[in-house]
Amino acid sequence: MTTDFERARFNMIEQQVRPWQVLDAKVLDIMGGMPRERFVPDAYQGLAYADIEIPIGALPSQRMLAPKIVGRLLQALRLESTDRVYEIGTGTGYVTACLAQLGEAVHSVDIDPDLADQARERLIAEGTVGRIEIRALDAFAADSEAAPFAAIAVTGSLPTEEPLNRLREQLLAGGRLFAFVGEAPVMEAVLITRVGRGGYRRESLFETCVPPLENAPRVDAFVF
Repeated sequence: MTTDFERARFNMIEQQVRPWQVLDAKVLDIMGGMPRERFVPDAYQGLAYADIEIPIGALPSQRMLAPKIVGRLLQALRLESTDRVYEIGTGTGYVTACLAQLGEAVHSVDIDPDLADQARERLIAEGTVGRIEIRALDAFAADSEAAPFAAIAVTGSLPTEEPLNRLREQLLAGGRLFAFVGEAPVMEAVLITRVGRGGYRRESLFETCVPPLENAPRVDAFVF
């Protein structure tokens, strides 16, 4: 018997994710089978599959990405089963769980210790924590000890691309870095691929507007 959540999950894929040009079969299968409702705060259970950003913390910027954005992120990274992934901004652990299903292992960090602890509890309950390491720290304070990675996913927006210069150096050759760059009302989703030792290829994927990453490095504006 199909449950309400299963029906909502099917509708999410067919009415939100697939129409947003997410056509990768692996991504659709994983999102179609991942119980998103278990990663949503109790107060928002009824909105688990809605096309909105769901509040997840005490700050206005702490919100869950809309499903269609998650789909584009996962598709852009083109993960293989042997890939190790670095996620910046664990949030509720939903994207983390999807990344772990697509790759070999995920090293995820969140600057908010409470969110990191809650995500870890959810992932333990889902039985995926063996492939996932979650730490509470500022990803921009130091390079990850687990680098280099096949892929890096930044789940909150950055005001400029400058912080990506440091992150991209933590990629393996051929590795991919997905990030949102810019400030409201319009931001750009970009994919940076490491080509050889010191070369990088940048692609602009789509325009959007997502919550900023807490404590993201900023470039001071010039004052006359």
